[in-house]
Amino acid sequence: MSEKGFNLKFAAMESIRKAAILTIGDELMIGQIVDTNSAWISAYLDSQGWLVARKMGVPDQVDEIIEGMQLCLASADLLIMTGGLGPTNDDLTVDALCQFFNCEKVWHEETWQRFVEILQRFNREPTDAYKSQCYQPEAAEILPNKHGSAPGTLFRRDNKIVVSLPGVPNEMKYILEHQVMPRVPKGDAGQHRVIRTAGEGETILAEKIKDIEDALPPEIKLAYLPNFSKVTLRLSARGTQHRDALDHYEAQIKARLGHLVYGTGDVSLSQSIGTILRERGETLGTAESCTGGYIAHRITSVPGSSEYYLGSVIPYAYELKTALLDISSETLYAHGAVSEHVILQMATHAREKLGASWVVATSGIAGPGGATPHKPVGTIWIACAGPKKTKTRLLKLTRDRHSNIEYASVAALVLLRQMLLEEA
Repeated sequence: MSEKGFNLKFAAMESIRKAAILTIGDELMIGQIVDTNSAWISAYLDSQGWLVARKMGVPDQVDEIIEGMQLCLASADLLIMTGGLGPTNDDLTVDALCQFFNCEKVWHEETWQRFVEILQRFNREPTDAYKSQCYQPEAAEILPNKHGSAPGTLFRRDNKIVVSLPGVPNEMKYILEHQVMPRVPKGDAGQHRVIRTAGEGETILAEKIKDIEDALPPEIKLAYLPNFSKVTLRLSARGTQHRDALDHYEAQIKARLGHLVYGTGDVSLSQSIGTILRERGETLGTAESCTGGYIAHRITSVPGSSEYYLGSVIPYAYELKTALLDISSETLYAHGAVSEHVILQMATHAREKLGASWVVATSGIAGPGGATPHKPVGTIWIACAGPKKTKTRLLKLTRDRHSNIEYASVAALVLLRQMLLEEA
């Protein structure tokens, strides 16, 4: 069938096209490498009108790859595969594709010339391992890779498309955007409205907007995505005809939730705080013990944060709490570094020494060690000192060390935002 005839057949299909993602590699299956490719591919396919119906991961075994392909194609018309295209013995994707499509591997001169060009830049000679990558499935359309050596491949069979891409993220993204998408049809792109909140859990939010959610038409879905003291609400529908309805319900939810909403779209909590500080001409500092600078990292990740962020004190040891923030030894040994007495002084003294309008402070036991009978792992005090008052909050967390640090950092920023709004 010609490509034109193939696309005409696709045009007659339903507007919601289904895709699947198959990632290949032992390193993914044992957790040595985090699969970020699938997340990016899912978002990109959604923007192109493809609904991801299945995601799978398989090890570097020909039979497992073929079984994964069969399962994915049972529920999708487009399959995107990543990984297993390198020059080593564990890269078996091309062999699996040849078996699946019942074809031979043939020499591809353009790929060879690409290898030669790359190797010449490093004054290296091509080896047999590089030559092995130049044998590509005879049944495939070869997709040039301008960001690397291994090409992608595209197969068409029974009104389905199978694409194999390198696992290297920048190479995968380039080929998918510039080589694959021009060759496949598009459907109705997903339409989303993202509302970001902080300060209440998903149960409270759901109660506040229950009547709005109940009034949603069936083609519009509402999802709650909680994460470390924040909840993201996502309204979704497929097709541009739902834009006005999505805008309407987004406005209703934002009006109902009021100050709990700190932004929409990709706006982060740190960005929203920065916007308030910039508009008021106020400044911010941090005093971090258990979070070790993680709050400062979140703040300074925002471009332009130097306009309002002054700096941080990280008095991890008892001695530095005394030397840098003038917290008395008597207070430390009487109440412990993880106490309301100490966190109050950390916030207020840091505000004075940094000359900042606002300071947030943390002190706690992130774990896994350091606990006492009265202060278990996850006991963390946070404080925020402002022009008019200082507030503290005790967190009793039950997560691992990294999650406790991240949760405390977000909770401190939530407390800061609440106080900023109170003193507006």
